[in-house]
Amino acid sequence: MRDVMLYVTLAINIASMFGLIAGILLHSGRGGGLSDMFGGGGGAALGSTAAERNLNRITFVLALIWIFTLVALSFLLERV
Repeated sequence: MRDVMLYVTLAINIASMFGLIAGILLHSGRGGGLSDMFGGGGGAALGSTAAERNLNRITFVLALIWIFTLVALSFLLERV
């Protein structure tokens, strides 16, 4: 049972890591970022759009998932 939990937690950790990388790269930032490549550059002068706020929320949730699974992996990998 411990091995199953380890592999499930590891899979969630890796998936959230790649999602977090993609979410960070899609943020506009100062220079436009990769979100300009997908049509996000038109509203840069208007401030934060709904899409940008949703991207912030998704990135924050993925960061929390990654941190919690990292802590869980440290407990699962601890040899007693």
